[in-house]
Order: sequence, then C-alpha cells, then structure tokens
Amino acid sequence: MQTTLESSITFSGVGLHSGNSVNLTIEPASKNHGILFRRKDVEVGNPIVRARWDYVSKTTLCTRVTNEDGTSISTIEHLMAALSGCGVSNALIEIDSEEVPILDGSAAPFVKGILETGLKIISSSSRIIKITRPVIFENQFGWARLSPFKRPEMEYFIDFDDLVIGKQSKILNMSNGSFVKELCSSRTFCSNKDVETMQRNGLALGGTYSNAVVVDGDKVLSPGGMRYQDEAVRHKMLDAFGDLALAGAPILGKYEGHKAGHFITNSLLRKLFSKPDCYVVENCCEDVFNLLPGSGVNLAEFTAVA
Repeated sequence: MQTTLESSITFSGVGLHSGNSVNLTIEPASKNHGILFRRKDVEVGNPIVRARWDYVSKTTLCTRVTNEDGTSISTIEHLMAALSGCGVSNALIEIDSEEVPILDGSAAPFVKGILETGLKIISSSSRIIKITRPVIFENQFGWARLSPFKRPEMEYFIDFDDLVIGKQSKILNMSNGSFVKELCSSRTFCSNKDVETMQRNGLALGGTYSNAVVVDGDKVLSPGGMRYQDEAVRHKMLDAFGDLALAGAPILGKYEGHKAGHFITNSLLRKLFSKPDCYVVENCCEDVFNLLPGSGVNLAEFTAVA
C-alpha cells in the first residue's frame, strides 16, 4: 500500500551545520509521487529535488541531495528515517533554507509529528526492492553489505576513541515499528575535540548541547547524559536507515554496517543498482507489507519511548 499524511505538518529550527533558521512543512502527496523537496527560497532554476540515492552529492557528516540546477538540501537523513520508519511513501517537503532543521538531534520530533497527524492509504499497490544476492562496498574506513533476508534487518558495529562510546554493536529486526521503538530518539553525537575543527571548516555552526551529544573521553558533556547506554550505535543505525530510504522503495533484506558512514551506505546503494542480478523490484503483497518498518506503528508505541 502507498500512504501519505492526513494533513500537513510544520517544523521550525536551525540547521546543524549552517546555523540558519529553517521552516519545513511536510505536505500530503498523491500516489507514485515519492518523496520530493521543494526549496521555497529558490527563485532561479528548478526548486524541486528528489530524495533518491542518485541525487546524493555530498556525504561529509551528513547527506545532501542536489538536482541538475545545483539546488541542494542537506542533512536529510533524520527526516528520511522518520518518513520511512513511519511508512510514509509519498510527501512533498517544502523548506525555506538549504538544510533540514536538526531539532533535538534525533528523528523523534519528526516521528511524533507524523504519528500525531496520521496517515492515509492512497493506493493498494506498492513496490519493494528485494535483495537476491549479497552486495558489499568497502574502503579503508569500513564496509556495508546488503544480503537476502526474509525481513528488513540491520546490524551495525562502531569503534570510537572516546571511552564513553568505545566499541558498540546492535542487531535489530526492523519490522513493525522497530525504528520508532528502538532508534528514532537516539541523537547525533560528536567528540568535543572535533567541534572546533568542524566549526573552523564551516560545519556544526548550529550545534549546541541541546541538539547533539558531545563526548570527551569518558565523559558526556551534554546535560542529562545518554538516553541509552548504546545511544551512539543506535544513532548510526538511524542515519544508515535514513540513507537506505533513498533507495526509492523499502528494501527487503539485511543491511550490515561496520564503521559505515553516509558515504559508504550511499556507495552501497550505487553498487546495488549497478548490479541488476543482486535485486528485483516486486509488487508488495500483504504478507510482506506487514513486515515493513512502518507497518502497524502507532503513537502509543512512540509515547512509550519518548
């Protein structure tokens, strides 16, 4: 089934890297529309940017999509994760700046807004991308793999110098609201020693202790500490889930990430779609639809973890 929102939702905040004020509205859309961004502040050139893997133009500390006229939207991964995790397949996202607002550093505010507004079914037909053969992308920093599996599943491993994070791993069955229940409220994080470097390079200009978890060795500097003991690996899974949502349809298969950032996950999708023998695009039957991440999710499940 294809879904969209019952009505529009508006969010306001600042861009994590730009520091600019942002207003963003998610509007309902018709069937087969997909997820599109429209830059309201662009007066020359095409203001529409498709949220799809082949529009990704930058993956340093965030994911940016850019159209043929150079119109860009950055830091889209948390919003894409929320849309996919709530089962939204069609939406128009209107935005008046170049970066999605960071809000509290997680996907939870987006999830809350979507679930409070509610979804409506606009078509009984939908598609999935079924992984038929393993595909892997790796470089000197890490690797990611997609493999055939009976349901959507994720496994992730991280290894950071800061002792408060260190080595963490997690595996999740992503069916039936797992994103909402397990990942959506985990926040972006960074090491205190990297903040000055990022800001000197024009990044993290809107970062605060309220929208990111800042760590220093064995300490969490952000007030309140971690929301979960393994919040860091949960957030990395959230990011990867949002980047995988750029495939254009839900993926039926297992994703494994080993120190895999935005570049590695996007490169994995590019490699997947260059190998037609590794996947098939199928009409989604009811049994498979019931296994997808957003199937059956409701506001009560979000409220229980928020």
